[in-house]
Amino acid sequence: MQYEVLDISGDAGIKAYGKTCEEAFANAGMGMYSLITDIGNINERQEIGIEVKSDSIEGLLVSFLNELIFRFDTYGFIGNRIEVMSLKFGVTNKTISKAPSPSPSPAGGEGNNIAPPLRGGDKGEGDLCGFTYEVLSMSYELKAKIYGEEFDIDRHERRLLVKAATYHNIRVEKTGDKWEVEVIFDI
Repeated sequence: MQYEVLDISGDAGIKAYGKTCEEAFANAGMGMYSLITDIGNINERQEIGIEVKSDSIEGLLVSFLNELIFRFDTYGFIGNRIEVMSLKFGVTNKTISKAPSPSPSPAGGEGNNIAPPLRGGDKGEGDLCGFTYEVLSMSYELKAKIYGEEFDIDRHERRLLVKAATYHNIRVEKTGDKWEVEVIFDI
């Protein structure tokens, strides 16, 4: 089995495995679906695509699983197969600027005059209260296809009502030659 259900007081969890991170994510999704119903009774009648982004690998897992929950809650769609098409990560470069603060007008007059720069610069360098700097941060993106059908109360057993994937004790790591993910769900 590519996942196991974790019995947690008041909640439910999944521990999933894979040869790749993509496979571990897909198996976590299937494990979550198994909490909702018997996935052996789900047919592949539809295919949907999803895309999620985050600034951490753990956040990507939570976003991915919460997107699956959203599709189930909103459209009744439940999968019996998940194919992670891509899982990318990289460094993003973001420029952050803060405009200088207004200063009082000369001679006690009213107005929103901007304090002049201490020295030149077209990006506000040297402004009394302004700044510009660049931030490097990680970004993660996942694209997947989910195969399944709309949940039919007459044909599909209803198990747990999974509300959300949480960050509580979340874990995504490579151990030896396999990936392991662990996530707890609010039910």
